[in-house]
Amino acid sequence: MAERVYLHIGLPKTGTTYLQGILWENRDQVLRDGVLLPGEGHRDHLWAALDLQGRKKLARRSPRAKGSWGRLRDELAAYDGTGLITHEFFCGASAAQAARAVAELAPAEVHLVVTARHTAGMLAAGWQEMVKNGGTEALEEIPHTKGPGSEFSWRTWDLHGVLKRWAATVPPERVHVLPMPGKGEPPDRHWRNFAGVVGLTSEYRLPDRPANQSLGAVQVELLRRVNAHLAAFRSPGDRGRWIRGYLAEKHLVAQGGERFGLPDELVEECRRRSERAVRMIRRKGFDVVGDVDSLLVPDDLPPQRAVSSVSDAELVDAAGDLVAVMLADVRELSGGTTRRRARRSARTSPTA
Repeated sequence: MAERVYLHIGLPKTGTTYLQGILWENRDQVLRDGVLLPGEGHRDHLWAALDLQGRKKLARRSPRAKGSWGRLRDELAAYDGTGLITHEFFCGASAAQAARAVAELAPAEVHLVVTARHTAGMLAAGWQEMVKNGGTEALEEIPHTKGPGSEFSWRTWDLHGVLKRWAATVPPERVHVLPMPGKGEPPDRHWRNFAGVVGLTSEYRLPDRPANQSLGAVQVELLRRVNAHLAAFRSPGDRGRWIRGYLAEKHLVAQGGERFGLPDELVEECRRRSERAVRMIRRKGFDVVGDVDSLLVPDDLPPQRAVSSVSDAELVDAAGDLVAVMLADVRELSGGTTRRRARRSARTSPTA
């Protein structure tokens, strides 16, 4: 069995995609550093997180998805060294499921790695991620989303709740909380903090820019409303390729737009939840790598626009731009541009 297993459980929108991208891109180097990433790729860890939670619809993602947690665990059981499992959906597990995960990794010494940011930033980014994945709930409805089946809710965004469920069976010195570095920090600080905890000592190729790009207030509201009409795009593959990839990150991101923010009542709730989490971290004596005070919601948040202020006229303008570029894509894919150029060339050719 692996002597030590680092279980990176998120939270969502705390640089997890950035960190996981480096790990999987450099998997061989990670292993040379003495750390095994079990499974064949990122999806195995995503499936394992959902499998641990007993999701009933897991098989819809892939015939291979069911049993993923057991396969990762068995691979670690056959390895003599350090293992790493990483996916932000693990933080949605119940206290019983978290305790079971730690117990099933025994006799390995289990460490929890919890990347974090202040709750207001996480909520805004998390709601946008939900919309990019086909969600239709308004930002103001988020506090009312309940149940263990949602990856986009307070269940996964509330640091205090996640730590309470997961840290109950792990000694506090093995709970590593990594606040996301501020804007004045070196761009690789988050990776180096993470690598230092896990024990990755080599130099790694790092991406030039963040993997996730943000939408403006008008653009995210337009996408949310369009999602309500995309009933045929419900599979994870369709949501990832067409809603997130094509609509959101290819076209709507390119429109730019004003940064959106939370309504005042949500900001205050985020402030209360952040303060409770920081009190718990200090009281329990968890290992903090970074500035724990950065997990508190600042009193002076930067100017941001309320999504509820977006007008119908603004939505029509953004939708018009979106339709125009989509129509250009359709023309290109249908070969219309190629055929028109060929006819023009034939008319101007000296031999025509």
